[in-house]
Amino acid sequence: MKKRYFLWAGSGAIASACLSRYLGQASEDKTAIENINADTNTNTNTNIQTKVQRTESEWRRRLTPEQFKILRLEGTERAGTSPLLKEYRKGIFACAGCDRPLFQSTTKYESGTGWPSFYRPIDQAVETRQDGLRREVHCQRCAGHLGHVFNDGPPPTDQRYCINGLALKFIAQS
Repeated sequence: MKKRYFLWAGSGAIASACLSRYLGQASEDKTAIENINADTNTNTNTNIQTKVQRTESEWRRRLTPEQFKILRLEGTERAGTSPLLKEYRKGIFACAGCDRPLFQSTTKYESGTGWPSFYRPIDQAVETRQDGLRREVHCQRCAGHLGHVFNDGPPPTDQRYCINGLALKFIAQS
C-alpha cells in the first residue's frame, strides 16, 4: 500500500515539474505539450495534483481584476466577449489561476451561447458542485470558478461545459 502512494506522489512531482517548466518557458512548448498529452491520455491516478492555496492578496496580484471576479468570486464575463470563442488551433486550455490543463482543443465546439464550450474536460482536471439548478465547474487544483456544466451538449457525453474565457489561457500545440 505504501509503495502505491509513493509512486503516486513521485508521478505527481514529475508531472508538476514538467508542467512548471512547460508553462514557464515558451521555447519548450512542444516537449511540455507532449508530456501533458502523455499524462492526460492515461486513465490512471498519476495526474492527481497538489492543491494550490493562496491568500486573497496573492490571488489579486496574480490575476487581473476581471479574472479575480470570475475565478475567486464566482462571477461571469459578458457573453461573446472572450477571444477564446474564436480559438480553433490545436492545443490545451489551462486554468488562468494555476496553469492546470483543463480541456483539450479537440473537445471544444461552437455552442452558440457566447462562451467557450467543451464536451469533456481532461480526466480529473475539474470538480463540480450543485449551485441551485446549475452545476458549477471548478478547477481541481486551485478551486477557481470556471463556469457551469449542462446536460444539453453534443455526443458522446451530451454535456456542455460552458466556461468563462477569462478563467482560461490557451497554450497552442505545434
